[in-house]
Amino acid sequence: MDDETAVPLHGACAPGFEAVQDAFVENISERDELGAAFAVTLRGEVVVDLWAGWADPGRTTPWRPDTLTNVWSTTKGMAAICAHQLADAGELDLDAPVACYWPEFAAAGKQDIPVRWLLSHRSGVVGIDLARPVKVEELYDWDHITGLLAAQEPLFPPGSASGYHALSYGFLVGEVVRRVAGQGIDAFFAEHVAGPLEADFSLGVGEADLGRCSTLVEPVLTPEMTTALTEAFANAGPVALAAMANPRVEGHHANEPAWRRAVMPALNGHGTAKALAIIYGALADGSERLISAGALARAREGQGASVDVVAGVPNEWALGFYLGSDARGFGPNPAAFGHDGLGGSSGGADPEAGVGFGYVMNRMGPLLRDDPRKMALVNATFACLGR
Repeated sequence: MDDETAVPLHGACAPGFEAVQDAFVENISERDELGAAFAVTLRGEVVVDLWAGWADPGRTTPWRPDTLTNVWSTTKGMAAICAHQLADAGELDLDAPVACYWPEFAAAGKQDIPVRWLLSHRSGVVGIDLARPVKVEELYDWDHITGLLAAQEPLFPPGSASGYHALSYGFLVGEVVRRVAGQGIDAFFAEHVAGPLEADFSLGVGEADLGRCSTLVEPVLTPEMTTALTEAFANAGPVALAAMANPRVEGHHANEPAWRRAVMPALNGHGTAKALAIIYGALADGSERLISAGALARAREGQGASVDVVAGVPNEWALGFYLGSDARGFGPNPAAFGHDGLGGSSGGADPEAGVGFGYVMNRMGPLLRDDPRKMALVNATFACLGR
């Protein structure tokens, strides 16, 4: 489906979802979209699959249905699914100490931290202590980073609060998966999640697929935004800085081949919007293709609303996912869940509505979650369903 706009629109919407297409076009015409895709599944069927724009800022490569995009923290939800599959199989006890599976993690007073506190950002291991500055390139060395995290003390009392594990989450959850499953989380995800669903998503990109990756464009900040960001970093405490700025990762880093090839399950999942919609749709459609109904109920269980000590905003975590809660970031159902990524990407599910969705784009916005482009698409989707 092509229209006559300056930026051709491709894909399809099922009857009744025309408002989603309208919102997608508005993102292009009014919200400065460069290249993007959005997809929705309803009870296991793809009902929206749209893409448009350009995969590069020079506008030389059209966005295609198989264009891959680095989705930043949207990756965290994919890592969580791996842990829940192992728990569902009886191989991982989410209430057992992490050290039962990863003995080295017991160092520096962390011997009693349960696995669920990794998934819910309550372990205190929010990042690497500022006393040991880390370069971006060090993130590409799995054993090096997991070794640093295993050796250090928590940066706040474990279990006392939620503190967003912005960079550390993927290494922590991923190492538990590796110890239990006997294979890296990238291989586990490919074999047990993406492969069975034929979903075009991976934790790190293989050499043969590097040419399919879109180029990320960093957000354009107003002078006021720049001032606010500078002040935020200047006033941030050591916990927030360890979580968000050791190292300080920026959008352009994700365009480097070494970044794309690395395994960083909090940061560099690459995929399509359709893949995210299919994966979340498999959690929402009642099929139990990924995890059982009981495991899904456990994964969605709120761990207590609080103001996050890293991000400084009110939030409620489930086990590896944001809950919609009062913000309604994944639709009107406060028990809907998912995960957003830096700059705007998102994947989410509403099992009560049978809906899964995915949104990816390469022009990054300035927000950590609930980008206006994503919210326009999500709101239109649920309006079409009368919710």
